[in-house]
Amino acid sequence: MVAGIALALLCPGSSPAWAADRPAVMLARSYHADIALADYWVSEKYDGVRAYWDGRQLLTRGGQRIAAPAWFTAGWPAHAMDGELWAGRGRFEAASAAAARDTPDEAQWLQLRYMVFDLPEAPGAFDARLPALQAAVARIDRPWVVAVVQRKLASTTALQALLRETVKAGGEGLMLHRGDAPYRGERTDDLLKLKPFEDAEARVVGYQPGRGKHAGRLGALEVETPEGLRLRLGSGFSDAQREDPPALGSWVTYRYRGLNASGIPRFASFLRVRSDWPPLAP
Repeated sequence: MVAGIALALLCPGSSPAWAADRPAVMLARSYHADIALADYWVSEKYDGVRAYWDGRQLLTRGGQRIAAPAWFTAGWPAHAMDGELWAGRGRFEAASAAAARDTPDEAQWLQLRYMVFDLPEAPGAFDARLPALQAAVARIDRPWVVAVVQRKLASTTALQALLRETVKAGGEGLMLHRGDAPYRGERTDDLLKLKPFEDAEARVVGYQPGRGKHAGRLGALEVETPEGLRLRLGSGFSDAQREDPPALGSWVTYRYRGLNASGIPRFASFLRVRSDWPPLAP
Protein backbone atom coordinates (compact mmCIF):
# COMPACT_ATOMS: atom_id res chain seq x y z
CA MET A 1 0.00 0.00 0.00
CA VAL A 2 1.05 3.58 -0.59
CA ALA A 3 -0.20 4.99 2.70
CA GLY A 4 -0.35 8.68 3.51
CA ILE A 5 1.29 9.86 0.27
CA ALA A 6 2.56 13.40 0.82
CA LEU A 7 3.43 15.97 -1.81
CA ALA A 8 7.16 15.81 -2.58
CA LEU A 9 8.72 18.14 -5.09
CA LEU A 10 11.97 18.24 -6.98
CA CYS A 11 13.84 21.47 -7.60
CA PRO A 12 11.67 23.46 -10.03
CA GLY A 13 13.15 24.40 -13.34
CA SER A 14 16.10 22.03 -13.02
CA SER A 15 17.25 20.23 -16.15
CA PRO A 16 18.56 16.68 -16.49
CA ALA A 17 22.31 16.26 -16.08
CA TRP A 18 22.37 14.07 -19.18
CA ALA A 19 20.83 16.71 -21.45
CA ALA A 20 24.18 17.75 -22.97
CA ASP A 21 24.81 14.15 -24.11
CA ARG A 22 21.53 13.71 -25.91
CA PRO A 23 21.65 13.21 -29.68
CA ALA A 24 20.29 16.23 -31.55
CA VAL A 25 17.25 14.47 -32.96
CA MET A 26 14.58 15.98 -35.18
CA LEU A 27 11.38 16.55 -33.18
CA ALA A 28 7.80 16.78 -34.38
CA ARG A 29 5.14 19.37 -33.82
CA SER A 30 1.44 18.55 -33.92
CA TYR A 31 -0.27 18.54 -37.29
CA HIS A 32 -2.19 21.63 -38.36
CA ALA A 33 -4.25 22.04 -41.49
CA ASP A 34 -2.53 25.16 -42.85
CA ILE A 35 0.27 23.28 -44.62
CA ALA A 36 0.79 22.36 -48.26
CA LEU A 37 0.18 18.61 -47.99
CA ALA A 38 1.82 17.99 -51.37
CA ASP A 39 5.15 19.07 -49.84
CA TYR A 40 5.09 16.26 -47.26
CA TRP A 41 5.84 12.55 -47.18
CA VAL A 42 3.44 10.57 -44.96
CA SER A 43 4.22 7.44 -42.95
CA GLU A 44 2.85 5.51 -40.00
CA LYS A 45 3.88 6.74 -36.55
CA TYR A 46 5.43 3.71 -34.88
CA ASP A 47 4.73 3.38 -31.17
CA GLY A 48 8.14 2.26 -29.97
CA VAL A 49 11.38 3.57 -28.50
CA ARG A 50 13.18 6.33 -30.40
CA ALA A 51 16.64 4.97 -31.14
CA TYR A 52 19.48 6.95 -32.70
CA TRP A 53 22.37 4.99 -34.24
CA ASP A 54 25.46 7.21 -34.02
CA GLY A 55 27.63 4.91 -36.13
CA ARG A 56 28.80 2.88 -33.12
CA GLN A 57 25.90 2.42 -30.72
CA LEU A 58 22.18 2.93 -30.22
CA LEU A 59 21.10 5.84 -28.02
CA THR A 60 17.72 6.84 -26.68
CA ARG A 61 16.40 10.32 -27.32
CA GLY A 62 17.47 11.09 -23.75
CA GLY A 63 21.07 10.05 -24.43
CA GLN A 64 21.15 6.67 -22.71
CA ARG A 65 23.02 3.84 -24.40
CA ILE A 66 20.70 1.02 -25.47
CA ALA A 67 22.31 -2.36 -24.82
CA ALA A 68 21.44 -4.13 -28.07
CA PRO A 69 22.77 -7.63 -28.82
CA ALA A 70 25.83 -7.65 -31.08
CA TRP A 71 23.96 -9.58 -33.79
CA PHE A 72 21.22 -6.93 -33.92
CA THR A 73 23.58 -4.13 -35.04
CA ALA A 74 26.11 -6.27 -36.94
CA GLY A 75 26.89 -4.76 -40.34
CA TRP A 76 25.30 -1.39 -39.58
CA PRO A 77 26.97 1.62 -41.22
CA ALA A 78 29.47 4.00 -39.62
CA HIS A 79 27.08 6.91 -40.29
CA ALA A 80 24.04 7.92 -38.24
CA MET A 81 20.54 6.50 -38.62
CA ASP A 82 17.39 7.69 -36.86
CA GLY A 83 14.57 5.28 -36.18
CA GLU A 84 12.29 3.46 -33.79
CA LEU A 85 12.71 0.15 -31.99
CA TRP A 86 9.29 -1.37 -32.59
CA ALA A 87 7.69 -4.58 -31.35
CA GLY A 88 4.44 -4.23 -33.30
CA ARG A 89 1.23 -2.27 -32.97
CA GLY A 90 0.04 -1.91 -29.40
CA ARG A 91 3.26 -3.39 -27.98
CA PHE A 92 5.14 -0.35 -26.75
CA GLU A 93 5.81 -1.98 -23.38
CA ALA A 94 7.68 -4.87 -25.06
CA ALA A 95 9.95 -2.47 -26.96
CA SER A 96 10.48 -0.32 -23.87
CA ALA A 97 11.33 -3.31 -21.66
CA ALA A 98 13.92 -4.58 -24.13
CA ALA A 99 15.57 -1.17 -24.54
CA ALA A 100 15.69 -0.51 -20.80
CA ARG A 101 17.72 -3.58 -19.83
CA ASP A 102 21.43 -3.18 -19.05
CA THR A 103 22.02 -6.69 -20.38
CA PRO A 104 20.08 -7.56 -23.55
CA ASP A 105 17.48 -10.29 -23.37
CA GLU A 106 17.78 -12.26 -26.62
CA ALA A 107 14.14 -13.35 -26.60
CA GLN A 108 12.96 -9.75 -26.24
CA TRP A 109 15.20 -8.47 -29.04
CA LEU A 110 14.04 -11.21 -31.41
CA GLN A 111 10.63 -9.49 -31.29
CA LEU A 112 12.00 -6.07 -32.34
CA ARG A 113 12.48 -4.30 -35.61
CA TYR A 114 14.46 -1.15 -36.19
CA MET A 115 12.22 1.11 -38.27
CA VAL A 116 14.57 3.60 -39.98
CA PHE A 117 13.02 6.92 -40.98
CA ASP A 118 15.99 9.24 -41.59
CA LEU A 119 19.74 9.58 -42.16
CA PRO A 120 20.78 12.60 -40.06
CA GLU A 121 24.22 12.99 -41.63
CA ALA A 122 23.22 12.50 -45.26
CA PRO A 123 23.39 15.70 -47.32
CA GLY A 124 20.44 17.46 -48.85
CA ALA A 125 16.74 17.61 -48.16
CA PHE A 126 14.57 14.69 -47.11
CA ASP A 127 13.64 14.12 -50.76
CA ALA A 128 17.33 13.28 -51.36
CA ARG A 129 17.91 11.48 -48.04
CA LEU A 130 15.02 9.10 -48.60
CA PRO A 131 16.56 7.09 -51.49
CA ALA A 132 19.89 7.13 -49.62
CA LEU A 133 18.10 5.69 -46.58
CA GLN A 134 16.48 2.95 -48.65
CA ALA A 135 19.86 2.06 -50.17
CA ALA A 136 21.53 1.97 -46.73
CA VAL A 137 18.88 -0.40 -45.36
CA ALA A 138 19.22 -2.59 -48.43
CA ARG A 139 22.98 -2.85 -47.84
CA ILE A 140 22.44 -3.87 -44.22
CA ASP A 141 20.17 -6.63 -45.53
CA ARG A 142 18.73 -7.80 -42.22
CA PRO A 143 15.00 -8.57 -41.84
CA TRP A 144 14.79 -6.64 -38.57
CA VAL A 145 16.08 -3.41 -40.14
CA VAL A 146 13.26 -1.81 -42.12
CA ALA A 147 13.02 1.41 -44.11
CA VAL A 148 9.79 3.14 -43.09
CA VAL A 149 7.36 3.33 -46.01
CA GLN A 150 6.78 6.92 -47.13
CA ARG A 151 3.99 8.04 -49.44
CA LYS A 152 2.48 11.19 -50.92
CA LEU A 153 -1.23 11.89 -50.50
CA ALA A 154 -3.37 14.01 -52.77
CA SER A 155 -5.72 15.59 -50.22
CA THR A 156 -6.54 16.07 -46.55
CA THR A 157 -9.49 13.72 -47.14
CA ALA A 158 -7.02 11.01 -48.10
CA LEU A 159 -4.87 11.88 -45.10
CA GLN A 160 -7.76 11.57 -42.65
CA ALA A 161 -8.85 8.32 -44.30
CA LEU A 162 -5.34 6.89 -43.85
CA LEU A 163 -5.34 8.01 -40.22
CA ARG A 164 -8.64 6.21 -39.56
CA GLU A 165 -7.39 3.10 -41.31
CA THR A 166 -4.12 3.10 -39.37
CA VAL A 167 -5.74 3.64 -35.97
CA LYS A 168 -8.41 1.02 -36.67
CA ALA A 169 -5.62 -1.48 -37.39
CA GLY A 170 -4.01 -0.68 -34.03
CA GLY A 171 -1.54 1.99 -35.13
CA GLU A 172 -0.84 5.16 -33.16
CA GLY A 173 -1.13 7.71 -35.95
CA LEU A 174 0.80 9.29 -38.81
CA MET A 175 3.96 11.32 -39.37
CA LEU A 176 4.38 14.01 -42.03
CA HIS A 177 7.92 14.89 -43.16
CA ARG A 178 8.48 17.86 -45.43
CA GLY A 179 10.38 16.84 -48.52
CA ASP A 180 12.56 19.95 -48.83
CA ALA A 181 13.65 19.92 -45.18
CA PRO A 182 17.24 19.38 -44.01
CA TYR A 183 17.79 17.27 -40.92
CA ARG A 184 17.70 19.70 -37.98
CA GLY A 185 17.94 18.66 -34.35
CA GLU A 186 15.04 20.79 -33.18
CA ARG A 187 11.25 20.93 -33.15
CA THR A 188 9.85 22.49 -36.34
CA ASP A 189 7.02 22.14 -38.83
CA ASP A 190 9.39 20.09 -40.99
CA LEU A 191 8.10 17.09 -39.04
CA LEU A 192 4.48 16.78 -37.89
CA LYS A 193 2.58 14.12 -35.99
CA LEU A 194 -1.10 13.40 -36.53
CA LYS A 195 -2.97 11.33 -33.95
CA PRO A 196 -6.52 11.10 -32.59
CA PHE A 197 -5.21 12.68 -29.38
CA GLU A 198 -2.14 14.66 -28.35
CA ASP A 199 0.50 13.46 -25.94
CA ALA A 200 3.64 14.78 -24.28
CA GLU A 201 6.23 13.89 -21.63
CA ALA A 202 6.69 15.19 -18.09
CA ARG A 203 8.70 14.12 -15.06
CA VAL A 204 7.19 13.07 -11.75
CA VAL A 205 7.83 15.65 -9.04
CA GLY A 206 5.31 14.62 -6.38
CA TYR A 207 2.18 12.78 -5.33
CA GLN A 208 -1.31 13.72 -4.21
CA PRO A 209 -2.94 11.22 -1.81
CA GLY A 210 -6.12 9.50 -2.90
CA ARG A 211 -9.56 9.97 -1.40
CA GLY A 212 -12.67 7.83 -1.25
CA LYS A 213 -12.06 4.53 -3.05
CA HIS A 214 -8.43 5.55 -3.58
CA ALA A 215 -7.75 6.39 0.06
CA GLY A 216 -4.34 5.15 1.16
CA ARG A 217 -2.90 5.08 -2.34
CA LEU A 218 -2.14 7.40 -5.22
CA GLY A 219 -4.72 10.04 -6.03
CA ALA A 220 -2.78 12.03 -8.62
CA LEU A 221 0.74 12.53 -9.91
CA GLU A 222 2.33 15.96 -9.75
CA VAL A 223 4.40 16.32 -12.94
CA GLU A 224 6.52 19.01 -14.55
CA THR A 225 6.94 19.47 -18.30
CA PRO A 226 10.33 20.25 -19.88
CA GLU A 227 9.12 23.86 -20.13
CA GLY A 228 8.58 24.04 -16.35
CA LEU A 229 4.78 23.78 -16.37
CA ARG A 230 3.29 21.95 -13.38
CA LEU A 231 0.11 19.89 -13.66
CA ARG A 232 -1.65 16.95 -12.03
CA LEU A 233 -2.55 13.63 -13.62
CA GLY A 234 -5.41 12.01 -11.74
CA SER A 235 -6.76 9.48 -14.22
CA GLY A 236 -5.49 6.73 -16.50
CA PHE A 237 -3.92 4.61 -13.75
CA SER A 238 -4.49 0.93 -13.09
CA ASP A 239 -5.05 -0.26 -9.51
CA ALA A 240 -1.50 -1.64 -9.50
CA GLN A 241 -0.10 1.75 -10.56
CA ARG A 242 -2.02 3.50 -7.79
CA GLU A 243 -0.54 1.04 -5.29
CA ASP A 244 2.97 1.43 -6.69
CA PRO A 245 3.13 4.75 -8.59
CA PRO A 246 5.96 5.88 -10.88
CA ALA A 247 9.06 6.93 -8.97
CA LEU A 248 9.98 10.53 -8.28
CA GLY A 249 12.15 11.82 -11.10
CA SER A 250 10.87 9.29 -13.64
CA TRP A 251 9.37 10.43 -16.93
CA VAL A 252 5.82 9.65 -17.98
CA THR A 253 3.75 10.20 -21.08
CA TYR A 254 0.34 11.82 -20.69
CA ARG A 255 -2.40 12.42 -23.22
CA TYR A 256 -4.61 15.47 -23.51
CA ARG A 257 -7.07 17.28 -25.77
CA GLY A 258 -5.72 20.69 -26.69
CA LEU A 259 -4.75 23.56 -24.40
CA ASN A 260 -6.87 25.98 -22.39
CA ALA A 261 -6.44 29.76 -22.58
CA SER A 262 -3.57 29.72 -20.06
CA GLY A 263 -1.68 27.00 -21.92
CA ILE A 264 -2.57 24.13 -19.56
CA PRO A 265 -3.29 20.79 -21.29
CA ARG A 266 -7.01 19.98 -21.19
CA PHE A 267 -8.23 16.62 -19.81
CA ALA A 268 -4.68 15.44 -19.16
CA SER A 269 -4.44 11.78 -18.12
CA PHE A 270 -1.62 9.34 -17.46
CA LEU A 271 -0.67 7.08 -20.36
CA ARG A 272 2.52 5.21 -19.38
CA VAL A 273 5.97 5.38 -17.81
CA ARG A 274 8.85 6.25 -20.15
CA SER A 275 11.38 3.69 -18.96
CA ASP A 276 13.57 4.58 -21.95
CA TRP A 277 14.13 8.08 -20.48
CA PRO A 278 16.64 8.21 -17.60
CA PRO A 279 15.18 9.37 -14.28
CA LEU A 280 16.25 12.57 -12.56
CA ALA A 281 17.13 11.85 -8.95
CA PRO A 282 15.46 14.00 -6.27
